[in-house]
Amino acid sequence: MADSPMQINALIVDSTDPERLAAFWSELLGRPVVGRMGPYVWLQRENGLGLGFQRSDKPKSVKNRMHFDVTSPNPSAEQQRVEALGGRRLEEYDAGGFLVMADPEGNEFCIIPEGPFELDDEGRADYLI
Repeated sequence: MADSPMQINALIVDSTDPERLAAFWSELLGRPVVGRMGPYVWLQRENGLGLGFQRSDKPKSVKNRMHFDVTSPNPSAEQQRVEALGGRRLEEYDAGGFLVMADPEGNEFCIIPEGPFELDDEGRADYLI
């Protein structure tokens, strides 16, 4: 009998204030906070994937090596909602054509359209034009 391949169970984000960061992502994604255990705060699982926030004494200091892409029918309108919740736009990435935002602790994420969009040969997007 062959072993089953591993599956991604949850994404965990280090945070100096996991309650605050969980509240931000809960509001943004419409996934309620459903658990707290030790240094972790968990959002409701969706499609089998968990999202948790782990307390860390070290603040974020460099660009994320992995980031979330979240979809919206209107990425530009979502920018205002992200900013109202305590996030901000990272304009230093504008040349790439993606709407790159940061959560309240500076973790980068992109808001992309729900439908298809084009990328040029350099990987620049066109949906903000």
